[in-house]
Amino acid sequence: MKIKLPFIIIMLLFWVPINAQNTENTYEAEIQAWQAKREASLKSEDGWLNLAGLFRLKEGKNTFGAGKSNDIIFPKGEAFLGNFILENGQVRIEIEPNVLVLNQDKKVDTLLIFNSKAEEPILLQHQSLRWFIIQRGDQYLVRLRDLEHSNVTNFKGIERFPTESNWRIEATLEPAEPDFKIQVADVIGTTSMQASPGAFAFEIQGQTYRLYPTISGDELFFVFGDATNGDSTYGAGRFLYAAKPDANGKTMLDFNKSYNPPCAFTAFATCPLPSKENILPIEIKAGEKNYGNH
Repeated sequence: MKIKLPFIIIMLLFWVPINAQNTENTYEAEIQAWQAKREASLKSEDGWLNLAGLFRLKEGKNTFGAGKSNDIIFPKGEAFLGNFILENGQVRIEIEPNVLVLNQDKKVDTLLIFNSKAEEPILLQHQSLRWFIIQRGDQYLVRLRDLEHSNVTNFKGIERFPTESNWRIEATLEPAEPDFKIQVADVIGTTSMQASPGAFAFEIQGQTYRLYPTISGDELFFVFGDATNGDSTYGAGRFLYAAKPDANGKTMLDFNKSYNPPCAFTAFATCPLPSKENILPIEIKAGEKNYGNH
C-alpha cells in the first residue's frame, strides 16, 4: 500500500532547499555587484590604477617637468613646467610662461595649491596628467595621475575567492576607553595614533579572534593581515569596511568584501599597514586575491 503525503508537506520538503538556494544566489549577486562597483572605481579618473608618480617636496623651490634636470621628473609633458614652492607648510605653484596648465578649466600662472586648512585638494592638469598635493606626517608630496596610464587599459579585473556566506560573521564590540588609540604605520614610514572604539570579537571554527578598527565616516575601517598574505593574497594585508555597531554592540564582518589596498596596484600609494593586533594567525580565504607584483 502506497502512502500519499499531503500536498502541503511535499511543498515544504522542496521549499526549504529552494529557499536556501535563492538566498545564496541573492548573496552571490550582491557580492558580484559590489566587486563590479569596486573595479569600476579603480579604473575611474579618481581611481588607483592611473597613479604615475609620488614625489616628495623639499623646503623651498622644486623644479618640475619631463626634463631630466628637474628636481621632480614627470613621465611626460613639457620639459619644464615650472616650480613648486614649499614654505611653512604651504605649497605654491609657478607655471612657466607659454605652458598650458589648468585648474577647473582656467589657465594657471601662479597659485597657492595647498595649505593644511583646505578641505579639498586643488587639482591641476597638463595634457593627460593630473596632480595635487597630499600631506603624510611632516612630508608634503605631489601625487601624479596619468589618465592614459597603461595600468588602466590593461586592467582585466581581480581574482577572488569563491563567495561563501559563512565568511559573513557577527562580531561584538569590546569597548575601550574613550581616548583609546591604535598605532598605524604606512608604507612610506610615517606613523600616527588613530582613535579606535575597541576590539571586535568574532568566532571562526569555535576559536575567538579580535580586530581593532578605526572610524572612517559612518563606518568601521579594518586593516588586517592573515595567514594567506604573501601567498594567495597581498603581502601587506587587506582592507575591510563594516557598519558601526548596533545598540547591542553587534556588527557584521563580511570577509567576502575584503579587498586589496592601493599599494597592490601601484608603487605610488601610501597605504596603512596592519597593526600587530590585527594580524590573524589563520587563513581568511575570502575576498580579493593578490594582484600584480607591487
